[in-house]
Amino acid sequence: MKYAKSVVAGVLFLIAATQFMLGLMIAEATYPGYSLSGNYISDLGVGPSSAIFNASAILFGLLSLVGTYLLASAIDYRILTMLLGLMSVGAIGVGLVTSEFTTVHGAVSLTAFWFGGLSAIFSSRILKMPLSAIGVALGLMTLAALALFAAGLVTTGSLTSDAPPPTSALFLGIGPGGMERMIVYPALLWLILFSGSLISLPEGYESPKGRQGKADSAA
Repeated sequence: MKYAKSVVAGVLFLIAATQFMLGLMIAEATYPGYSLSGNYISDLGVGPSSAIFNASAILFGLLSLVGTYLLASAIDYRILTMLLGLMSVGAIGVGLVTSEFTTVHGAVSLTAFWFGGLSAIFSSRILKMPLSAIGVALGLMTLAALALFAAGLVTTGSLTSDAPPPTSALFLGIGPGGMERMIVYPALLWLILFSGSLISLPEGYESPKGRQGKADSAA
């Protein structure tokens, strides 16, 4: 059976998000003394769990990048595919450049977080209600948490420092690790919802600009 490219893209996004969530949990469990609130997520990339976490982040980025490529040929929505592509590249960077390289790691992490949140918001154009509203809400949650997290790092002087995770009122009592998870989890939940929507797209689906997706029309 020949599947439309949008369906394959959805499957790849689903696998990417699911394996990363599982990889994150396994990495946390295999890092002795790891604190969900007190440690950064990126600490998992340099500790005993580094092989698991970094491989999972790179796999997430690669699968998402291939999914984005397929999606770009299935729907005519360049803004969304560009945002997804940048998110994917950022995720690959997270796995390749560990937090030992503070400034570069911060830049690639910001790329993954920021464009992941924007992808969720802009995906509302091709999602039906109520999924479109849920996508916007999850995207805004990611961006709001990112703003608080970044502000907390700036005000404590930790933005470009490899010092231990700081304490800030901007972390809302859940610590830097908890705030990072408020960035990551909504974006991952959105990607899972988005993947399901792509998988269920009807044959002959027309993209937001009215041009029929090449893959779907050929399916």
